[in-house]
Amino acid sequence: MSLHENNSTLEVLPRNKEKIKKIWKTALILLVITSVEFLLAFTMERGMLLFAIFIGLTLVKAAYIMMEFMHLKDESKTLFWSIMLPLIFLVWLLIALSKEGADIFMYRW
Repeated sequence: MSLHENNSTLEVLPRNKEKIKKIWKTALILLVITSVEFLLAFTMERGMLLFAIFIGLTLVKAAYIMMEFMHLKDESKTLFWSIMLPLIFLVWLLIALSKEGADIFMYRW
């Protein structure tokens, strides 16, 4: 079948300006949060405060991405928190285990 035999056409619907505005808004919010992280990475001294800020901003970005791209903003808050709370506890667990591991390592040597 040659290309000229196919008479089907592609119809393009008019642009939905509201959806395009929402996409740009989402990109701008994520860009601002990432820019703040980038700025802090090069201006603040390394330490627990910087790590806490990074973890907090990462959790904010994760929550925003879940709300927008997984469409959880329109769902019940129970569903949102049933996903977000285990994520927060998992981050806390990783921090606690790495701190304990470092302390045990320093104690042994």
